Amino acid sequence: MTSEAQAQHRSTPTLAQVVDAADSLWPFRLQEDWDASGLITGRPDQPVRRVLVAVDPVAPVIAEALQRQADLVITHHPLLLRGATSVAADGFKGQVIHDLIENRCALLACHTNADSARRGVSDALIAATGVNPDDAVPLVPDDTYPNAGLGRVGALPRSVSLRELAQRLTTNLPGTAQGLRIAGDPDRMITTVAVCGGAGDSLFDRVRATGADVYITADLRHHPASEAREHALGPGGDGTPALIDAAHAASEALWLPWGAEDLQRALAARGFDVEISVSDVRTDPWDFRVASPNSDPTPHHITGESL
Repeated sequence: MTSEAQAQHRSTPTLAQVVDAADSLWPFRLQEDWDASGLITGRPDQPVRRVLVAVDPVAPVIAEALQRQADLVITHHPLLLRGATSVAADGFKGQVIHDLIENRCALLACHTNADSARRGVSDALIAATGVNPDDAVPLVPDDTYPNAGLGRVGALPRSVSLRELAQRLTTNLPGTAQGLRIAGDPDRMITTVAVCGGAGDSLFDRVRATGADVYITADLRHHPASEAREHALGPGGDGTPALIDAAHAASEALWLPWGAEDLQRALAARGFDVEISVSDVRTDPWDFRVASPNSDPTPHHITGESL
C-alpha cells in the first residue's frame, strides 16, 4: 500500500488514544511528585482531529485553539498546578475551562514528564547550544527509565567562548524582553554544557558535580545565583560554572515543534490521522525592558566587555 493510500485509510483517534500516544513519548510516571501533568478537561471517547501545542494554557492560546477548531490543546505547563476551590468563569482559569468545555476542546498538560523524557524539553534546549542530545546525559537520572531524568549535560563538538555560546543561544531561542543574563568571563572557553529548562536553581550541586563549564537555565533568583558565583570564584574555584539565565518560556518553547512532530509520527504509526500545529502565541509575560544608564553591567571580578 502506498503512503497516500495509507493516509486515506487512517482513522480519527479518540482523546484517550491520543493521551496514550503522548504517554508513550513522555511517560506521565516521569513527572515530579509535586506536578499535575495529565488530562485536565475532555471526555476520553471524544474524537481528536486537530491538536494545538503551546507552552502555557493562557486565554490567548485557548482563543487561538478555538479559532483553529482544535479538539485538543497540549500545553507544557498545567492549568491547575495548585489547588483550586472554584472554576467559576469569573476568574481567568475558570474562564479558560469554560471556554474549553463549551467548545468541546480538551486540555492535556505534559510538564515535568516532558522535561525528563528523551527528546523532551531538556534535549531540545541542549541541542540549541550545539551539543548532540544523543550524547548528553541527565543531571538527575530517573531510576526506572534509561537515559531519562531532569536536565542534561554534554560536551560541545568544538569549544567556544562564553560570549559565542550566548550569542548562539540568542539566535536559537525565541525572542523575549529579558533576552539572556550571563555571569562569567565572556572570553572563557566552554566545552561542557549543563542545562535545565524552566526554573533550575535547585540543581546547582548536581551541575557542580559534573564539572560543567556553564549552566543554562531560567528564573535564576538573586541569592542562589550569587552564592553559585561565590562558590565558583572562591578559594579553590576556577570560575565554573558560568551562568546563562534565559526567560522561562523561551527555555521550554524549543520543545514544541519536536513534541508536535513526535506525536504526529506516533499517531500515524498507530493508523491515526491528526493535524498537529504549534501555537503562534508568545506567552512570555514580559513586554519590554529598560536598561539603567547609570549601572556598570560588568562585575568587578570579570574582565572584558559585556555582551
